[in-house]
Amino acid sequence: MAMSYTLTDIAKHIGATVKGDGNISVSSLATLATAKNDQIAFLANSKYQNQLKDTQACAVIVTPDMAEQCQTNALVMDNPYMGYALTAKLLDHTPASATNIHSTAVIDDSAVIGEGVAIGANAVIEAGASIADGAMIGAGCFIGKHAQIGANTKLWSNISVYHEVQIGSDCLIQANTVIGADGFGYAPHQGQWHKIPQLGRVIIGDRVEIGASTTVDRGALEDTIIGDGCIIDNQVQIAHNVVIGKNTAIAGCTVVAGSVKIGNNCTIGGMAAINGHIEIADNVVFTGMSMVTKGVKESGVYSSGIPAQPNKDWNKMNARLRKLDVMAKKITSLEKTLNEQQKES
Repeated sequence: MAMSYTLTDIAKHIGATVKGDGNISVSSLATLATAKNDQIAFLANSKYQNQLKDTQACAVIVTPDMAEQCQTNALVMDNPYMGYALTAKLLDHTPASATNIHSTAVIDDSAVIGEGVAIGANAVIEAGASIADGAMIGAGCFIGKHAQIGANTKLWSNISVYHEVQIGSDCLIQANTVIGADGFGYAPHQGQWHKIPQLGRVIIGDRVEIGASTTVDRGALEDTIIGDGCIIDNQVQIAHNVVIGKNTAIAGCTVVAGSVKIGNNCTIGGMAAINGHIEIADNVVFTGMSMVTKGVKESGVYSSGIPAQPNKDWNKMNARLRKLDVMAKKITSLEKTLNEQQKES
């Protein structure tokens, strides 16, 4: 059942100042456009500013310069989006992924299970695995031999954590993710592919969040490493021997090829593709659908995806692209002729 808090309680929790009646109780969040008179909303993007005057929310989290325009109660702070995040945490009623240790869980006698660990139905904990205090292992999860799960880490259902994988504390991993599967390593010989055993591990730091159906491959020889504080979206592929620095964010459907090194505090947009064996500096941003084929040595924003356009325009552009080589040769010839004429004059 959802908890309710007064606006004064919420203001203290998020570091805001109350404008209006602080005794009003709320138990849920909504957008400005959809909020009812028992819900709290927020304004973090100026393009929704016109919704402020008509919102039915009982209170809105706003910046100081927008407080006077708010026709209802307000929680005033410099960063309303962070206020929204903190309020959402306060009002969160997401259930635990597991409670207690279910009778159908299969736990090897040599596994080490900490205090307050919860393990869901039909989960399998193999020999030598270690589950630290307060961790939650959801239903149907597989924790391989000698894998380590840190304190207070939460795994949702049907996650596979292969042998010797190490996951830090306070992590959150969504359903159906696979960590530590074999990397794509094969040697061609006499017309056949010969599998190369993947002998490395996956090492994941603290406070890492990984979305649903994402795959993190184990290293071929050295380890695949994900640094502290990283956030990785759904359906991301991280290949063997990739090293990702602290606090880097990777959006959905991105593919990171083998042996890539990504710096700290990078942001990688959705559906980006990063070529193998390159290095990305700290504080780099790749916008969505970027194709990264070479290393990046300097921080900054990089793009390569082509936005959608009417098919007729695309066909015209594509036709011209096919003529680029001919056009380039003509330009070179014209430049040569022009230079010769200038010399003669």
